[in-house]
Amino acid sequence: MTTTGTRARGDQVASTRAAILSTAERLFAEHGVAAVSARQISEAAGQGNNAAVGYHFGTKLDVVRAILAGHNEAIEARRARRVAEVSGSTELRDWVTCLVLPSAEYFASLGTPTWYARFSTQIMTDPVLRPVMQEDSLGAPSLRQVLHGIHLCEADLPTAVRHDRGDMAMYLLLHTFADLERAQADGDATGPASWARAASGLVDAMVGLFQAPATLAITDTNSSSKEGTS
Repeated sequence: MTTTGTRARGDQVASTRAAILSTAERLFAEHGVAAVSARQISEAAGQGNNAAVGYHFGTKLDVVRAILAGHNEAIEARRARRVAEVSGSTELRDWVTCLVLPSAEYFASLGTPTWYARFSTQIMTDPVLRPVMQEDSLGAPSLRQVLHGIHLCEADLPTAVRHDRGDMAMYLLLHTFADLERAQADGDATGPASWARAASGLVDAMVGLFQAPATLAITDTNSSSKEGTS
């Protein structure tokens, strides 16, 4: 095969892979991963070969990982720049902003419609796939730095409370962005007017979440002590 032919073949493969990934992301976002078959993805992506997903990626899990990787690189680069700007900060808002704003800026750069926020929500609420996202997305170096910065700012809270609030914050971020993404795709004007506005509201809400007193933890501790002495 000539160099020109090799290049053309490479371009065709790249185009096919991109079509499969974008189609899978949309279908997974709308229906969940379990409800969508590899055959459905191939057909919706316009592939005459119903085994195209398996040929180009392998399993549906491999497709999920490829979708995550395709977005994570861009978000990680944006977040790393912000982390460098606030390095050493002891202000909770600085670290929460690093958590929220890079994703919002990335979504804004994609235009409309997008599917990744809804896709991410589907993955995080799937008990089988959640560990995959935690490993592939939540293990990013800059995100670890952000979570460590938040941890240091809420060091007075009991460890269990910090973990609970971290989970709450992640779900709040994912579902808020998924709702905005859906509203923009549907032309619904009842939600936040922009990704920037949604991000600003999220930062305010998360700062309040992390700074709230841990009254329930105190009650649980007292209850446990009473039960142990009764």
